[in-house]
Amino acid sequence: MQKTIYEDGKYTLQDVGNLYVGTKYTLEEILNEESITFKFRLVVERYMLPEADLQDTLETHLYYLDAKSFLVKIYKQLKARVKMNVIEEKKSVGGGSRRVYTTKTVTVEELSAMSVAEKEQKGVVVQELMVSKLALMAF
Repeated sequence: MQKTIYEDGKYTLQDVGNLYVGTKYTLEEILNEESITFKFRLVVERYMLPEADLQDTLETHLYYLDAKSFLVKIYKQLKARVKMNVIEEKKSVGGGSRRVYTTKTVTVEELSAMSVAEKEQKGVVVQELMVSKLALMAF
């Protein structure tokens, strides 16, 4: 009997046009995960690791990515987008408001343009990295 352990936020999915990677993976786990495409693992090894640590999660890597970093240009070439949760004020019918998490998809450039203080104020939680497979194959 094989024991399967579900780890929330550690997944990879592919469709015709995109590769989706959960952000709870550490960079070391990405390099060792066979279900992730070879080209993406190559990008991690060649471009991300010189600026990051093997024990960094993809979530922290993207959260603290500096807008002036060369990696932002790499992500732009890959047409990468990030799915994230943010806290927003929603108006209710009774005239009041409440704070709720909403899911947004933004480019890595937009995410890195936000300061860390702004991300903390908005309650940003990075969930998923989406990469264009066509852009990845042309890389």
